[in-house]
Amino acid sequence: MVISGPAGRPFDAVLCDLDNVIRFYDMSRVAALERAAGLPEGTTAEVAYAPEVDQPLLLGRIGKEEWVEAVARGLRQVVSPAQARELAVAFAAAPSWADQAVVSVLRRIGERMPLVLVTNATAELEDDLPALGLADLADHVVSSARVGVVKPDRVIYDIAAGRAGVPGERCLFVDDSPENVRAAAALGMTGVHYRHPRDLLAAVAPVLGV
Repeated sequence: MVISGPAGRPFDAVLCDLDNVIRFYDMSRVAALERAAGLPEGTTAEVAYAPEVDQPLLLGRIGKEEWVEAVARGLRQVVSPAQARELAVAFAAAPSWADQAVVSVLRRIGERMPLVLVTNATAELEDDLPALGLADLADHVVSSARVGVVKPDRVIYDIAAGRAGVPGERCLFVDDSPENVRAAAALGMTGVHYRHPRDLLAAVAPVLGV
């Protein structure tokens, strides 16, 4: 759903989030371990994504193993050290996959205008994209771990628009986080809150002629 941006204003570049738009994770093993430990499903994610645990990783200040240990420390408050470590390792190693419906739409967009991935990601992103078959998807990738700033800080949006080579107000920004979309809209971008591939397709339909 396009939630902001002047009606009918054209855009000349697409800035797109990665996780929960293009890339998704299989957390079935983590969920099984949580059930076995008597924890509510999602407990590990709550610990792992707490700002004080997650942001140092996303800003490139710590490596993945340090993050795993931080997650395990947080989980030791509710499970044994061995269970905490197992959960943290399983969470970090969860397999991921790319939604090919979204990838297909983005490839079509990329044939018509600059496409930039804008993601709060780890320093391992350069390896992750080829593994997912996405090494050539975007013209540029703006990763928080490389630029040292995370969404919704306006700096990362400015960097992304600069990489696209167009003013921010000529950018379409796609993200699964309403907070991130609102931040983009505050800079004059057209924001799309992504929940389903049809949200993306509806936003780019005028460009694709569908």
